[in-house]
Amino acid sequence: MRIGQGYDIHPFKEGRPLILGGVRIPHTHGLDGHSDADALTHAVCDAILGAMGEGDLGTRYPSSNPAFKNMDSLQMLISVMKTLSEKGYALVNLDTVILAQSPKLAPFMETMKESLAKVLAVQNSQVNVKVKSGEGIGMIGRAEGIAVMASCLIESASRL
Repeated sequence: MRIGQGYDIHPFKEGRPLILGGVRIPHTHGLDGHSDADALTHAVCDAILGAMGEGDLGTRYPSSNPAFKNMDSLQMLISVMKTLSEKGYALVNLDTVILAQSPKLAPFMETMKESLAKVLAVQNSQVNVKVKSGEGIGMIGRAEGIAVMASCLIESASRL
């Protein structure tokens, strides 16, 4: 068994859609980034890559490469899961925390969970999505952006 952790943070930007876990969230601003800036999916990718000892998402999809401009982050996760399978591992579980003052994300938590579970090819019960506010403190508390932390456990597929 191996553990991985991931983290991502993006500031808000006007004129972009807000996408978390592949789910479009109604809001006045989206997240700024080279791809679709899906901070939830990026943190998940980094957690899985870390558990495998495969570096990070920025190494695989550098912002300096125009081919990745506005890329759908779920496609990145599909690629990461392909690597996981090729290396002989399977995802045991995933736990995430979205840090956001605004918008209120509670109504979308289950949809984000289902979206990720589908791409991860696991049961919904193996994925957890939590949301915490910034309590008015720092960049998150001032609603300037969103940060996400993710942890995962992977296991050799031969043990399953």
